Amino acid sequence: MAADLVQRQVAVIFALGPPAVLAIKAASPTIPIVFVTGADPLKFGFVASFNKPGGNITGIWMVLTALAEKRLQLMHDLLPKAELIGLRVNPASPVAEPQIREAQAAAHVLGVKLTVLSAVSENDFDQVFVSLAQQRADALFVSADPFFASKREHLVALAAQHAMPATYEFREFVEAGGLMSYGTVLSDGFYMGGNYVGKVLKGTKPADLPVEQVSKFELVINLKTAKGLGLTVPDKLLGLADEAIE
Repeated sequence: MAADLVQRQVAVIFALGPPAVLAIKAASPTIPIVFVTGADPLKFGFVASFNKPGGNITGIWMVLTALAEKRLQLMHDLLPKAELIGLRVNPASPVAEPQIREAQAAAHVLGVKLTVLSAVSENDFDQVFVSLAQQRADALFVSADPFFASKREHLVALAAQHAMPATYEFREFVEAGGLMSYGTVLSDGFYMGGNYVGKVLKGTKPADLPVEQVSKFELVINLKTAKGLGLTVPDKLLGLADEAIE
């Protein structure tokens, strides 16, 4: 797909997520690229620096893959008796390993155990929940990944079917019936990315556009889902929530 876009000599390429960014960056050193990604663009080599990206690429950092520790802490606040938590990752994604390391470190501090479960396609989703049941896991932590976000309704439906408390990266999961999410605001990232695409189309070079960071974080809890799972959301957590969906 990246090669096809380059062959068409498009004016600018908008890339969502690390796999897309890496593919397009490798395909063209000249066509302007604007990304929106949850992965650290500096660590992944997308840009030379935040203030001076250099080259033909710049964009928006949504700071998602660096939130595993905070999300696990919030899950622990909601489920203080949970001893084993399943961590769903997409091993084909370049952001899987950093999130596993961060979540494992956070789990050690909290005194809980993690079991890492892989899913590279929708066909793997059912098996993940079978494994969770077999291991008697208390909850599911869905890692930040564009693939999972695109399949959120399926994931949320399976969590409900298996009565499995789960936490996610975006509010869109919770609006679809998921239990809880903590992360940056997806629409903010897209808006900022679209603004950068507009600037590039008007002649600004990506090298002259510093990488921007989405600064708003939100905690969203679905109280109806919590009730269905027999969970009582602590007042402390409700006080922290940006929105509690009834």
